[in-house]
Amino acid sequence: MAHPYARELGDFLRARRGRLHPGDVGLEPGGRRKVTGLRREEVALLAGLSTDYYQRMEQGREVRPSDGVLDALADALVLDDEERQHLFTLAHAVRRPVLARVERGLEQVPENTRRLLRVLDTPAVVLGRHLDLLAWNPMAEALLGSPAGHPSHRLNMLLLMFDDTPTGERSCPDWERQALDYIGMMRTAVAADPTHPRATAVVGELSIRSAEFRRLWARHDVGTSVSGTKTFHVPGVGDIVLDWDTYPLPGTPGPVMLVWTAEPGSVDADRLHLLASLHATRSTPADRRCSNGTPDAPR
Repeated sequence: MAHPYARELGDFLRARRGRLHPGDVGLEPGGRRKVTGLRREEVALLAGLSTDYYQRMEQGREVRPSDGVLDALADALVLDDEERQHLFTLAHAVRRPVLARVERGLEQVPENTRRLLRVLDTPAVVLGRHLDLLAWNPMAEALLGSPAGHPSHRLNMLLLMFDDTPTGERSCPDWERQALDYIGMMRTAVAADPTHPRATAVVGELSIRSAEFRRLWARHDVGTSVSGTKTFHVPGVGDIVLDWDTYPLPGTPGPVMLVWTAEPGSVDADRLHLLASLHATRSTPADRRCSNGTPDAPR
């Protein structure tokens, strides 16, 4: 049986090779090219490897490259810092034997973290390593809608983003960028444990039923954290522009807290306060929509 990390390493190398063109790395295009991106022999040449050795790596066959070889590959493929770290993580894992059984405990949200969620006056949620929604505060429910209507196993950021929404309706300007951010986090989680049943279930389901997810997943983008800006259109309140960031929980590798904040004293902060007041008087939160009117799942 092929080493699971060797397969993931091969897929990552192939995706990174496919995004480069000869001119990007100082090579002449040459004649007619049958492949998108660099040829295997071109990557091997740039990294100082034999084509056969590099081909075996892409095919997921068990080779154990040294750190020097990995550095040369990272330079040849013009990897950024996160991608370079991802390459080393996968390759180092290939050197280890596959364990027959891996102990995986349930992800827990510490009580002190739940207390922190309750006292925060801004929307915040806790996400598991595979982007499961583990906990949220009232402000997150006011902004995003109540997660209570979803079965617990469906409370996953990727499943919610792709769930029951035709591709043509995903026209929020920042939708794909957010999807890629979450996919990057999932890629990082898969690199840490490619056979984890939760990752297999989420990625497997989306790969079967969503061509759009398959396209984005095939990019092999990686990321360890998420930050950015999102515009929410909230009925009765208006547009709210919020910054969002993730923070690892101390002592619990994997879960992170995702927090949305507004610039103090801004119109957005005022609208967030208005939303909190309205939510306090409602028993059922209003539907939340992104700025073009597309239903906005909790995220």
